[in-house]
Amino acid sequence: MKRKLGLLAGVFMLAMMAACGKEETIKEDDTGVPLPLDVQLTVTEQVDVNGIIKMAAVVTQGEDKVDNADEVEFEVWEEGKKDDSVKIESKNDKDGLYSAETSFDHDGLFHVQVHVTARGLHTMPKKEVTVGNGAHIEEAVEGESEHEHGHADGFSMHFMEPENMKPGEAAEFVVHLQDDGQPFEKAQVRYEIWNEANPDKHDWIDVEEKVAGEYTASYTFAQAGPHKIQIHVTDDNELHEHEEHAIEVN
Repeated sequence: MKRKLGLLAGVFMLAMMAACGKEETIKEDDTGVPLPLDVQLTVTEQVDVNGIIKMAAVVTQGEDKVDNADEVEFEVWEEGKKDDSVKIESKNDKDGLYSAETSFDHDGLFHVQVHVTARGLHTMPKKEVTVGNGAHIEEAVEGESEHEHGHADGFSMHFMEPENMKPGEAAEFVVHLQDDGQPFEKAQVRYEIWNEANPDKHDWIDVEEKVAGEYTASYTFAQAGPHKIQIHVTDDNELHEHEEHAIEVN
């Protein structure tokens, strides 16, 4: 009898601990709506060539400091060269602070964007860094789009690639869109997917907006090998943005 009572007490304590943990991670307002994720990004905005650029992100939700984020990753690139961006994992300094460092070996204007995923939410603020004498701005070639190698001002796209993709198994693709730091809602998003071994056959997948600014779709690969996915984003105001990613199916 004592053993049964002890077992019941243990189960009760585990249930209480699980409930407490859930209460700590879900922060809602008075109407039951989850509080937004707030990220304060700070970077070294002016630095000499090869100087250390310190990057820090303080992540909070309401008054709660988020020290258990699923992902905090810094992405850096030179003006006009978004396709050549580099991603840097952050160090968790606790109390909601995540940090990293980088440097650049030549003059230019650079961008630092932090991608934060925590408690089912995602945000990605961005800052600029001037290195040395900054960028030399050339006039755009006639007929060339101002944003041909980058996104429109204020627009951000973050693609979350699934891990361990296998042929014959459904993979879920998620892309987060933001405009001026806010979720970009009601966009028309499509995934264009093709096998590099068969570049003439492209599959087009319509994407569903499950939560504000988060677009999700599933796709089953028929074969293993290197593939490409291009994300197309349009809206009713003549926006057309796209990004291409290389993915590997094993």
